[in-house]
Amino acid sequence: MRFLSFLLAAVVASAAGAQTPLNLPPASERGSVLLRGGTVHTVTNGTLEDTDVLVRDGTIAEIGAGLQAPRGVRVVEMAGRHLMPGVIDAHSHIALSSVNEATNPIVAEVQMRDALDPSDVGIYRALAGGVTSIHVMHGSANPVGGENETLKLRWGTLDPDGLLFEGAPRTIKFALGENPTRVHGRGRGVRPSTRMGIEQVYREAFTEARAYRAAQLAAQEGRQPLPPYDRRLETLADILSGDVLVHSHSYRADEILMLTRVFSDFGIERLTFQHANEAFKVAPELAAWGAGASVFSDWGSYKFEVYYSSAYNAAVLTRNGVRTSINSDDAGLLRYLYHEAAKTQRYGGLTDDQALAMVTINPAHQLGIDDRVGSVEVGKDADLAVFSAHPLSIYARVDLTFVDGVARFDRERDGDDQRVYVDPTEEVVSVQSRGHTESCMLGADLDALVYGD
Repeated sequence: MRFLSFLLAAVVASAAGAQTPLNLPPASERGSVLLRGGTVHTVTNGTLEDTDVLVRDGTIAEIGAGLQAPRGVRVVEMAGRHLMPGVIDAHSHIALSSVNEATNPIVAEVQMRDALDPSDVGIYRALAGGVTSIHVMHGSANPVGGENETLKLRWGTLDPDGLLFEGAPRTIKFALGENPTRVHGRGRGVRPSTRMGIEQVYREAFTEARAYRAAQLAAQEGRQPLPPYDRRLETLADILSGDVLVHSHSYRADEILMLTRVFSDFGIERLTFQHANEAFKVAPELAAWGAGASVFSDWGSYKFEVYYSSAYNAAVLTRNGVRTSINSDDAGLLRYLYHEAAKTQRYGGLTDDQALAMVTINPAHQLGIDDRVGSVEVGKDADLAVFSAHPLSIYARVDLTFVDGVARFDRERDGDDQRVYVDPTEEVVSVQSRGHTESCMLGADLDALVYGD
C-alpha cells in the first residue's frame, strides 16, 4: 500500500508541476550555470581551450574567457575536463511502451507519442552517456510505420508530454527489405512478400494520398463534396507536401536507390536512410540526391541481407558529401555513442570534429532541430555533456549532462535511488499480490485474470 501511495503522490506532484520524488526540477525548468575553464568542442566552430560557457535560463548566453556567473548561479570548474554538445540518437526505441503496429502494411495513422513511457530507466542511463535528445521510432514491421517522436531527456517528469522536443518537425518510419516482407508476405500472406511489392505499396499509397489531397482542395473550391477524414491519408499527404520527414529502415543498395526514385517521382525532397549498411556502394548517388544516412558504426553480418556491411561505411559516406550520423537502435549502446563515433577514426581516419558531428550536429540536421541543438553556439539550447577526458577517448566518462541548462545527470550529486521511483528504505508491496487486500484489483478474480480461466 505504501508503494501505491508513493506512486500516486509522484503522479499528483508531476501533474501539479511540483518536483518529483527524484528531487529533480519539472520538465518546464530552464537552468543557469557557468561552466568555467574547460576544453569546449563546439563541433561547428572548432575546439576552444580554457574556455567558459555561460548558460542563462536554458540557453547558451556567452562563450569566452573570464566570464562571471550572475548571483546565485552554479559554477562548475572545468579544468582538465571537456564540454561538447549533448549526444543525439537518431534511432532509438527506449521510453516506449510499444513499438510495432504490425497489423497492416501501412499504419501511418499511429503515433509513438501515444506510447511514451517517461519512467523508463533507459532515459537516465542514456543521460549517463551524455545523451540529451533521442528520436523514438516505430518498428520496422511495415513499409509505412507510424509517426516517430523527437524527445528531450528531461528525466524526472512523469508527464509524457514533458519529454517532447517542442517545435521538432514531424517524422515517420518507413521500412525496406526482409522485415516487412517477413511480417506481411510470409507471416500474413499479403503484399509485400518481395522488394518489388514494397515499392508498389509506396506508389499506390502516395497515389491515393495525392488524390485525397486533390479532393480536399476541390471541395474547398466548391467543386465537389469534402471527402471523409482519413488520418492515414492525411499523414501520407503531409509526407508529399514535406510536412513529415521520412526516416527509412534499409540495408541493401538496390532498395536504397529504389526509394530515392519513388520519392523523386512524387516530388518528396527530404529522406534519411536508417542503418543503410550498403549505402557506401551508392554514396555518390545519395549525395547527388541529397539524402542523409544514419548508420551503425560497425554492425554487420547479423543476418543475410546485411552480409555486405563495412565499418568504413560512415567515413565513405562522409567523404562523398552525404550527411551521416551514427545511431544505436539499442538501449545499451545508446550510452556509448561517443565511443561509436570514435570508431570512424579507426575506420576511415575522420577528424575529431567529423567524428563528433556524427552524434551531434548531423543527427540534429536529420531531425530538423539543428537550429536548436547539436553544437555549442550562443543562442542554442544548453543541452551539453561534460566529460572527464576527450570524448573520443576510450577512457572518457560523462560527469554531467545538462538538458535546457538543468543537470539531469550529475555523477557526484545523484543519489543511489536516482534511477527508480521508489524509496529503497521503504517496504515494497507487490501490486500483483493475490491477497485481495487494498489494491486497484480489489474484488477481482485474480486466478482468472492471470491464468485465463
